[in-house]
Amino acid sequence: MIFCVENEVDASFDFDIEELAQTVAQAVLTEEKCDYEVEINLIITDDEGIQEINKEFRQIDKPTDVLSFPNVSYDEPGDFSVIEGEQKIDLLNPDTGNISFGDIVINENRVRSQAVDYGHSEKREFAFLVAHSMLHLCGYDHMEEDEAAVMEKKQNDILNKLGITRDN
Repeated sequence: MIFCVENEVDASFDFDIEELAQTVAQAVLTEEKCDYEVEINLIITDDEGIQEINKEFRQIDKPTDVLSFPNVSYDEPGDFSVIEGEQKIDLLNPDTGNISFGDIVINENRVRSQAVDYGHSEKREFAFLVAHSMLHLCGYDHMEEDEAAVMEKKQNDILNKLGITRDN
């Protein structure tokens, strides 16, 4: 996995942003049984930066905590067989041979405020947002109640396996 981090706002936490993001992303890929070598881009921004992206790509003119931009078009969540064929050609980075999997944008301000709101660490909140986004990059969504339940269980299972709980 190639993981590129662009910290637009020079955010600093009491954990290594890149290391934690890579650990969580790899845990999701392993849990989802994604056998492809992938490339993921992570941007850390602030309220203004994420609001601008949210407005441009989702026509929602307000800040949010995280945005996910999957490059793979899934028939079913977690079914990576769609990467084969023509889609693979479109997704393949010719310089690395890896699949361009997608982009994650995290709002530093929301990591901090939601950690306080939910009574857990910034590390846990950041890890949760990465896990949440990675599941979106794997084709999952939470528009329907049953979809949301699946995502929530997967997020919690992955973070619990990594020992990143609401207690820390």
